[in-house]
Amino acid sequence: MAQSNPLVGAPKGEAQPSILLQAGSRFFLELGRFCQVLGRVLVWTPRRPWDFAELLRQMVRVGIQSVPVLLLTSTFTGMVMALQIFNVLARFGAEAYVGSIVALSMVRELSAVLGSLIVAGRCGSAMAAELGTMRVTEQIDALEVMATDPVHYLVVPRVWATTLTLPMLVALGNLVGILGGYLVAVVLMGANPVTYLENTYRYMDLNDLFSGLVKAATFGLLIAVIGCQKGFYTTGGAEGVGRSTTSAVVQASIAILVSDFFLTKLLF
Repeated sequence: MAQSNPLVGAPKGEAQPSILLQAGSRFFLELGRFCQVLGRVLVWTPRRPWDFAELLRQMVRVGIQSVPVLLLTSTFTGMVMALQIFNVLARFGAEAYVGSIVALSMVRELSAVLGSLIVAGRCGSAMAAELGTMRVTEQIDALEVMATDPVHYLVVPRVWATTLTLPMLVALGNLVGILGGYLVAVVLMGANPVTYLENTYRYMDLNDLFSGLVKAATFGLLIAVIGCQKGFYTTGGAEGVGRSTTSAVVQASIAILVSDFFLTKLLF
């Protein structure tokens, strides 16, 4: 019976369960930390003192400072959609419905998803970097020594600021995206402006707008909790802060895309 050579090492097939086990352990560790931070946020939210000044400051950082890049993204998304859809529908003589397709796509899906991905890259990474730096420099430990809960003081304002602000950003993105589609379809492609505007809102109802805003609020909650959670549990000094920042963006983006499927299934 052949014996394995200890110098060669174990066969490749024997190492795979260990890799899968490590990946599963990391997944459930991250999921457990996410649930723990979210639970502490929900517990501490109704408790005084309420730092409304910090909440407004975070809303400015997440909302107003993200407006320029969101407007640029939404405008060109609507323009590209109108350009592509117009050329396709023109083959069937149905270019009058370009406005309907652009409006429904922006309101139901594209504004919420693209806007959330932008906020995840811009603000989720910033939250992870800020809290990660505070963790490795022992500022969070100092808060605990002073009998101040760090989740209440640092995480709660960031989570609710992102959750409240992102739907407003998405609503603005809806308007700008529809306007971008109008400019391309009417000004560039020569569509009838009256017909375009009529069809833009003919097949849209409040449920379409509501579903997009619900998605945005959910995505905002995921972005903030994941970003704060990654920063809160940072280890390894400056290198660890960099890892946490990158991981926060990746995990938040994946969470947005995965939850988008289930929210779409639930809302429509």
